[in-house]
Amino acid sequence: MIVLSLLLAAPTPLPLPAAAPVIMDYLAADGARVWVPAGNTGKVFVLDGGKFATIGGFPTREGRGGRLMGPSSVTVGGGHAYVGNRGDSSICAIDGRSLEKKGCVTLSSSPDGTFYVAATKEVWVTTPRDESLQILDVKDPAAPKLSGSIKLPGEPEGYAVDVEKGLVFTNLEDKNRTLAIDAKSRKVTSTWEPGCSEKGPRGLAVDPGRGLLFVACTDGVVSLDEKSGARKGRIDTGAGVDNIDYVGQRVYASAGQAEKLTVAEVAADGSFKPVATEPVGKGSRVVVATSDGTAYAADSGGGQLWVFKP
Repeated sequence: MIVLSLLLAAPTPLPLPAAAPVIMDYLAADGARVWVPAGNTGKVFVLDGGKFATIGGFPTREGRGGRLMGPSSVTVGGGHAYVGNRGDSSICAIDGRSLEKKGCVTLSSSPDGTFYVAATKEVWVTTPRDESLQILDVKDPAAPKLSGSIKLPGEPEGYAVDVEKGLVFTNLEDKNRTLAIDAKSRKVTSTWEPGCSEKGPRGLAVDPGRGLLFVACTDGVVSLDEKSGARKGRIDTGAGVDNIDYVGQRVYASAGQAEKLTVAEVAADGSFKPVATEPVGKGSRVVVATSDGTAYAADSGGGQLWVFKP
């Protein structure tokens, strides 16, 4: 029997074009590009071909504890990126080619996660303060406009989209629940218990082909059956996990308190096999992976990304 494992090159810190700290939350991978909303700088950095481009002009404001709030989430779809900004509660469109800032829309509540729903040509936004999802019409990609909302019985956290089935998934962090929502009817179709601790579930990812949904707990990742919500497997990662990613049948999870990245192969039955663990900076709780399996963990304190090339 031949045993294959994933080999990662030694992790390399990649400084952002801004002085540390740089507050980062939701990153996005778009092919080989990585979009990095850098909250306290009022900018978004786009890593492409080893170089950063900078998109500026995003308002900031002082939040709790004197922390400067600004752009914190991004999603890509329809040839545009959409940036959620906690500085002014706006969602702004960015032309994916020219990187020019286009139209913006202001929400009634501060945005958290921002994600594109291809089945309906919409951008959905988690707004935990008012326990809802806000929905933007982006049929004109450069001019997002508010088209509705979904009231939820708790605070939404994280997201995943099954494009083929037209399903949207989010968690209720304060209720320790995972929801499945029909994108067209905007109705909650299923509610499941992911089995996280009292700290609740965080990020999400999905494998539509194998019908698996991955839920990040703060200290591990759980796999659920996408139809029934049955728990299929779990992998421990150490404490401090927030947003996760899934590429090429591998789950990526960065544990900020444990200061390590875990990469695990996922079998068809939802079980996990750890294939790599690597050190990351303290507080690096968010990771994205590009299509070639290169992982980028956000190190806000160090003002850098930890890069892992397979």
